[in-house]
Amino acid sequence: MYQQQGDVLIKRIDRLPNGDKVKVPCVQGRLVLAEGEATGHAHEISGQDIEQVEMFRVNGELFLDVKGHVVVRHEEHKDQDVSPGIYRVDVVREVDPFTEEVRRIRD
Repeated sequence: MYQQQGDVLIKRIDRLPNGDKVKVPCVQGRLVLAEGEATGHAHEISGQDIEQVEMFRVNGELFLDVKGHVVVRHEEHKDQDVSPGIYRVDVVREVDPFTEEVRRIRD
């Protein structure tokens, strides 16, 4: 099961992977899942939802441990409801069939 908000993909997983787990702190009342390179807008969890989620980096990848219902917000996209569970956060990529290059989708 996964959810997508613009260029951010939130995929439910069974558990956090093994490896070095580093907690990502809340900064200025928000957890930023991804910053938009083109607009400067961010995919974020903020407000009272912060109390319901912990964000970690494990082996360079981003994960959410959601304890209660939260909402991911972005100025240019519909709010994305996320139910309790463990999630991996990815940025959508595209493949150019002519150059065979993989690049991030820019939001």
